[in-house]
Amino acid sequence: MTGPTGVVAASTGESERLSAGALGWLGRHLDHFDPYSARAAASPHGKAKAVLELALLCHCWSRLDTADDPRLDTATGFLRTLWRRPDFARLVTADPRCATEYALVHAALAPAGTGAEARRSALALAAADGLTGDGLTGDGRSPLARLELRYYAEKAGVRHRIEPYPELIARNVLVTLPAAARTVPDGEPPVGIPEAYALTHSAFYLADFGRTGAPLPAEARADALDLVGRLLAHCVRRDWWDLAAELLMAQRCLGLDPLRTPEGAAAIACLARAQRPDGALPGRSPATSAAPEDPVGERFAKAYHTTLVTALMTLLLGAGSGA
Repeated sequence: MTGPTGVVAASTGESERLSAGALGWLGRHLDHFDPYSARAAASPHGKAKAVLELALLCHCWSRLDTADDPRLDTATGFLRTLWRRPDFARLVTADPRCATEYALVHAALAPAGTGAEARRSALALAAADGLTGDGLTGDGRSPLARLELRYYAEKAGVRHRIEPYPELIARNVLVTLPAAARTVPDGEPPVGIPEAYALTHSAFYLADFGRTGAPLPAEARADALDLVGRLLAHCVRRDWWDLAAELLMAQRCLGLDPLRTPEGAAAIACLARAQRPDGALPGRSPATSAAPEDPVGERFAKAYHTTLVTALMTLLLGAGSGA
């Protein structure tokens, strides 16, 4: 039987290879993230979503010990050029269904050196939604959506009247789902896919993507980790790559080292098997993967999110220092 040290060593090597491949692929495809490029997603929502996800990756990366990296410098320079465009804030907030949230993300993740003007532009475009002043509330939104709104509002320096974190946590799926999931028969997913993603995103926001610990009571944290571990093992069996990468990050955000858990080591190995020679994770799962004969833009659209999530996961696990 492989001991804990062997598991950690094997997973670390695979994680480093995952990181180098995923970050390399993202760096070679920056032009596909450019919303003004013909290679970008067709819809304004898709264009904004992709570039904001890249900004989140760079924001989290910039806070790590591995931040002195030319790959990060290149990606940040690309983002800085976009944030300085006077029309970029309007593109980000073009979809009224998510204008407030995207304006907050745009302001919160503005690259260093873009100045305050880009932030003001984005927030002004969403002012009609009550984003400015003290009018921002979570009214009409789910507990997760209110948590997300508070997270980005505080990062952007926007005043709000969203309930305090203890109240948000008490109603959050990290606290409410584990008990319900215990009754699910073996072999079935402990919770549904939307609930699983709600778990991961809740952990991200509560722990500031691993920068702090998620402020859960000890018993709730233990229950949440148990559920996340069961979900992760299920994802490995099903080759649900995107969710597996997010669950690995959730373990890290909840205070566990995934490289020291059997399901974490298995998930890293699962992602390493799925990674293409060019470094991409081709989709969220085999069923949604890009095929070699797909047009370049379609291959990017299917691959970028899972590849980006995998890259961020490896950085948070400390495997992103390799070139």
